[in-house]
Amino acid sequence: MTKNNSIRGKKERAAGGRFELKVRQHLEELGWIIGKWMNTVDQDKNGKIGKLVPAKRKYNPFLKALGIGVGFPDFVAFKRNENGSYEVIGVEVKSNGYLDKIEKGMCYWLLENKIFSRILIAKALKKGRKLEIEYYDFGKKYIKEDNDQYENDY
Repeated sequence: MTKNNSIRGKKERAAGGRFELKVRQHLEELGWIIGKWMNTVDQDKNGKIGKLVPAKRKYNPFLKALGIGVGFPDFVAFKRNENGSYEVIGVEVKSNGYLDKIEKGMCYWLLENKIFSRILIAKALKKGRKLEIEYYDFGKKYIKEDNDQYENDY
C-alpha cells in the first residue's frame, strides 16, 4: 500500500465519520431517539444467516485504539407514534447509498425476524458545496412488490 492510499483512506474514514454524525443529528432533529447499534447478524461458513450476536470490536494497531460500534446497521432509532406505541427502525449510513450482497442479506434477515419494522439507508447528496441527506427504505427499494409478506409491514 502506498502512502497516497494511506492518506486517502484516512480522509475517507474521517469523511464517513462526519457524515454519520450529520445523519445522527438530522434524525434527532426529526424527533427520533438514536442509539448506536452494537449487534450484527452472524453468518456460518456457507453464508447462511443464523442469529443476532454482539459485534466484535476492531483493534487498530497503528492508533493503538479499540473501535467500538461496528454493528450492522449503524443506528437503532425509535419514536413514539400517535397511538402511544413505538416504531423501532434501523439506520445504515452509506455515503454512496449502495449495500453489498452480505449487507442486503443481513437487512432481509433483520426484517424477516422483525428485529426492526423498517431499515433506512442514509445516502449523501451533493448540492453544490453542500451535503444533503437522502433516506430510502430498504424494504421498498429491494423487496419486490409481489412479496405479500412485506406489504403489510410498510
